[in-house]
Amino acid sequence: MALAFDEFGRPFIIIREQETKSRVKGLAAQKANILAAKSVAKILRSSLGPKGMDKMLQSGDGDVTITNDGATILEQMEVENRVGRLMVDLSKSQDFEIGDGTTGVVVTAGALLEQAEALLDRGIHPIRVAEGYEMASKIAAAHLDAIAETFEFSRDNFEPLVETCMTTLSSKIVGRCKRQMAEIAVQAVLAVADLERRDVNLELIKVEGKTGGRLEETELVRGIIVDKDFSHPQMPKRIENAKIAILTCPFEPPKPKTKHKVDIDTVEKYQRLQESERKYFDDMVQQCKDAGATLVICQWGFDDEANHLLMHRGLPAVRWVGGVELELIAIATGGRIVPRFQELTPEKLGKAGVVREKAFGTTKDRMLYIEGCANSRAVTIFIRGGSKMMVEETKRSLHDALCVARNLIRDNHIVYGGGSAELTCSLAVEAAADKVPGVEQYAMRAFAEALEVVPMALAENSGLPPIDTVSSIKAQQVKENCPYLGVDCMDAGTNDMRKQKVFETLIGKKQQLLLATQVVKMILKIDDVISPSQYE
Repeated sequence: MALAFDEFGRPFIIIREQETKSRVKGLAAQKANILAAKSVAKILRSSLGPKGMDKMLQSGDGDVTITNDGATILEQMEVENRVGRLMVDLSKSQDFEIGDGTTGVVVTAGALLEQAEALLDRGIHPIRVAEGYEMASKIAAAHLDAIAETFEFSRDNFEPLVETCMTTLSSKIVGRCKRQMAEIAVQAVLAVADLERRDVNLELIKVEGKTGGRLEETELVRGIIVDKDFSHPQMPKRIENAKIAILTCPFEPPKPKTKHKVDIDTVEKYQRLQESERKYFDDMVQQCKDAGATLVICQWGFDDEANHLLMHRGLPAVRWVGGVELELIAIATGGRIVPRFQELTPEKLGKAGVVREKAFGTTKDRMLYIEGCANSRAVTIFIRGGSKMMVEETKRSLHDALCVARNLIRDNHIVYGGGSAELTCSLAVEAAADKVPGVEQYAMRAFAEALEVVPMALAENSGLPPIDTVSSIKAQQVKENCPYLGVDCMDAGTNDMRKQKVFETLIGKKQQLLLATQVVKMILKIDDVISPSQYE
């Protein structure tokens, strides 16, 4: 650090580290950024499609995750590069908005940047490339609207929803049970959906998992599962027509807020203290009984004396239930959460058909099932699996399926999968490019070529010759003017995705193209990268 003076005699400080900052400008900066983003996209490319490979990621504290969900892979990879982080944010935004297509959106963005690199080498200005991409994405989105199909469904006929969720689940580790999982996901969504408003509150669907058992034992419980058991082992394990008191006050004598000391110097005083405590517990239990409660669910714990008293008075209880679970139980049973015993009235009790405790395997693990609730709009998906990793991956897969079912209830338009939508958009953009007079037509053709990367990756991951497969399907689409032909990943013997029942949501596919284009435009517009110096 050095002190210098300007022409007016004012001192200013020169910081030595300033000159060690690295700076990349112009085409070199764009090339470096494109390379970083392409590297991230290349990692995910092999995870695309029903035959995509899984990735195994180990965190700093030794936790292992096995997944092929694009958003999870990128989140756990801890990407350092700032442009690489843009790709991570891209997959996150697709996950938050749509819930599915997180791998595809990153692969598409990587392909667009790869094509942009060739255009920059030919001397086309990055802004013109970005404008051409923007025009092409609008044409592709309009074309998707044109080829989309509407399908009708109701609470009784939900087969179309199940088929679309099966497409999502076919690329996951739970693919062998995709029919069962898709049905569970659709029934859960329909249970909490408001079809008139076309809205689904996914917070009402609780996903619980327990290791042990087979994946096929996964079930949908029309009620709530709590990972707790009754507080006393001699309490009844099954309660029919339960009236539930949901409490956030503890079963213990009140503690003064100030510091206090009780001097007990005789046996009589000690017995009086004990007697008053017992009377206090007695009053609390009696207030619950008077309100008509047959089960108490408490947010806090209670000591052995209260527990013993509850058991003797025939009032089963559950303690240490979390706040989120309490809210779900209150929603499901139609009860009110009561903060004080004095406020407990019969109207505030929740009602459930049956509350039962279920034990698993040879372990002491027990869970509480609250079923037959007054308001069945809160449901639980209970997952079983051979290992913790299996259960976690099934949770992620079911989250995708739930999001797809929700999107279809919001907007029941579908396009066909297997790369057919990308290929038909590619043809539409290519045809439109011929009518554009400016330099943007090159960018539009590059966009069309980039769209072919998704079907190519699908073919490659399925063990098919990628170039031959994609070119023959493209030729067939042009010849028959049929936008439903895609890559036959499952070796079903037909390229017609309608016969294979491979569907994707229209809003998901449109969001994929628009988000990928936005991020690519953002990366292309960066022409100067200033990085701080590395500390010696």
